Amino acid sequence: MKVPLLDLSPTLAEQRQEIIDKVIQVVDSTRYIQGPEVEGLEDEIADYCSVSHAIGVSSGTDALLVSLMALDVGPGDQVLTTPYSFFATMGVILRLGAMPVFADIDPISYNIDPSAIEAILEKDSERKIKAIIPVHLYGQCADMKRIMAISEKYGIPVIEDAAQAIGAEFYEPESGSENGNWHKAGSLGVCGCFSFFPSKNLGALGDGGMVVSRDEAFAQKVRLLRNHGGAPKYYHSMVGGNFRLDPLQAAVLRIKLKNLEKWHGQRRENAERYNTLFQVEKLIEPAQITLPTAVFKDPVGRNSRSNYHIYNQYIVRVERRDELRNWLAQKDIATEIYYPLGLHQQECLTKMTNPHPMVHTEKAAKETLALPIYPGLTPEMQEYVVKSIADFYR
Repeated sequence: MKVPLLDLSPTLAEQRQEIIDKVIQVVDSTRYIQGPEVEGLEDEIADYCSVSHAIGVSSGTDALLVSLMALDVGPGDQVLTTPYSFFATMGVILRLGAMPVFADIDPISYNIDPSAIEAILEKDSERKIKAIIPVHLYGQCADMKRIMAISEKYGIPVIEDAAQAIGAEFYEPESGSENGNWHKAGSLGVCGCFSFFPSKNLGALGDGGMVVSRDEAFAQKVRLLRNHGGAPKYYHSMVGGNFRLDPLQAAVLRIKLKNLEKWHGQRRENAERYNTLFQVEKLIEPAQITLPTAVFKDPVGRNSRSNYHIYNQYIVRVERRDELRNWLAQKDIATEIYYPLGLHQQECLTKMTNPHPMVHTEKAAKETLALPIYPGLTPEMQEYVVKSIADFYR
């Protein structure tokens, strides 16, 4: 049996003709820059994320870049972030002439550790750190309650890198009460940044991204910056870039957004099936497999209806990771390593000295493995994956 890491055809089949008809409609409209499809998607994403503003941009990378530009981050500045993320999280910082400062991750969720953030900020006597970028990795939010408290304490804005987490939710309990509030990824910081890369839970037919915010002044600045800083046309109050979202992609995303919650649910079902199968195969004890853990659960039991984790990736921590991956490849089971190096270990930063140890990041980079989790993955495929893993350890 062949099991790909990702197969987009099952979800495409559900809306294929509607997408083709809409693409033809956009082509025939001759509105190829901005226009009603982009504006419609912005309104729908703002509503979905429970924010006031959404600004379509050309990619998730450009969403991060333009957000840092809107905060006037530049040469001599520093941005505090996680070392365990896709390169774009760090690349946008370097492109602006600023430097990343890394805080190690929590070893369970793989998200940035708030205690590590605070330890670094306590030592930033020159106040060079101008922004904090937590990454909601794999579809699960970082501990935004603690991160936002730290942000308020030090007066440093937070940009949420939610590229893998559109629709994911963070539960914030009320102190001394069983009640609390759910918050959508991207809705708590000064802004949230999403990617519509095809492999994401909400993926376009190419690149695309979105910046969401509750801050009207910030949102207006991002709108200017995404269009060369010009308004009205040919009058430029600042230097921006060409970060516009393609209306063809926006039109496709509006169609796919209608099924997003269903696809989230299918990913959660697949994750739960994996968890059960691993337990049946007795791979949890001894700990040859460590399963994904939803760290921030609702204590009053509403997780069954909440997107506390949307499983953009299903990540296991395993013994003899590279040997296992080769074994699975021989059985036509595709896997991936997200990520084989911490950002602090990348060659482009070899001349930079990082004073803070990244113990948990470096350990995760050696032990984690992503298994197929996409909607359309069949129970038979999952059984084959788990049986193959069990065979490896026997």
